[in-house]
Amino acid sequence: MTDRFDADRTILALGALAHENRLALFRLLVQAGADGMAAGAIADALDIPNSSLSFHLAHLTRAGLIRQTRQSRSLIYSADYAAMNGLVGYLTENCCGGAACLPDMTCEPVHETSISRQRA
Repeated sequence: MTDRFDADRTILALGALAHENRLALFRLLVQAGADGMAAGAIADALDIPNSSLSFHLAHLTRAGLIRQTRQSRSLIYSADYAAMNGLVGYLTENCCGGAACLPDMTCEPVHETSISRQRA
């Protein structure tokens, strides 16, 4: 998958994250950094049975939010940061009515009342 998001890919990614265990799993992998985590360590950290974990890992992988690599006999999972940033970028690309965000990256929509005051 490319890092470019459109409506269909966004819906797929948000659907994958719309489950308590998958959201916790994704957040754990984001915190783990680029080195990722072995499946067994993920199961231990989240107290999820291996069979359920496999299902959730596959779901997030299909959505393009995590990557799987093999190191010797272990499967290592890591967050796909480019995909994560692509998702957030797609969700916020038109924030603030197209105006630049504040320096701390917060978006504050412009309200009609503030536009009226600025014109007066």
